[in-house]
Amino acid sequence: QVALVESGGGLVQAGGSLRLSCRTSRRILSTNAMAWYRQAPGKQRELVARIVSSYSITYADSVKGRFTISRDDAKNMMYLQLNDLKPEDTAVYYCNVNYFGDNVWGRGTQVTVSS
Repeated sequence: QVALVESGGGLVQAGGSLRLSCRTSRRILSTNAMAWYRQAPGKQRELVARIVSSYSITYADSVKGRFTISRDDAKNMMYLQLNDLKPEDTAVYYCNVNYFGDNVWGRGTQVTVSS
């Protein structure tokens, strides 16, 4: 099994930036899909961005051009750069990995964007 720990959340004004990090407890292969999800109060959890390798990346339409996902498998890390943040980006952000068929989640990190 693998454990995921997110960090980097916080309170930021609209238009600001944050960088979220996800550390994995074990080496993740580049072929293991990794993703960031978010869940706002009263809403369902939604996919924000997904990366299988450096060349296979998808984004939700709502974050395209503002967020950037990346991973460094040698360091057991995944990142999400959040730019031009909007109040509607306020949510708990979760790290997710498909670890050889098991869907693994972190505990989340809170991102709050004030207007």
